[in-house]
Amino acid sequence: MRLKDKDVEVGYLYLTSAKQYRAVLAMKGGFMIYAPSLEGCAPLTGAVVKMPFENQPFKKCQTVTFAKKDYQVFAFNGTEAVKHRLTDVQLTEITAQCNAKSAIAALLAG
Repeated sequence: MRLKDKDVEVGYLYLTSAKQYRAVLAMKGGFMIYAPSLEGCAPLTGAVVKMPFENQPFKKCQTVTFAKKDYQVFAFNGTEAVKHRLTDVQLTEITAQCNAKSAIAALLAG
């Protein structure tokens, strides 16, 4: 299933059909920064201890490009949906894991 660019939101986790988790970290205008996991990632469970973005480089792209990937419904935190809200702690952890803090600041300042 493809998303509409207006359906992509900061602070949400998505799963592509290639089993790659994507966490949207920042958006401004038509651009965004997100953290991708490796493809073929094991499903996240209710007992997630660590998010799967360690040492993965963040990506910057147009929101419409991000939305064009094929996404799927997945279970996370007790619900099934195409996108799942990340907690502030999870978002902070993901940002640190992919070293995106300065890129996010630059995007939001630009």
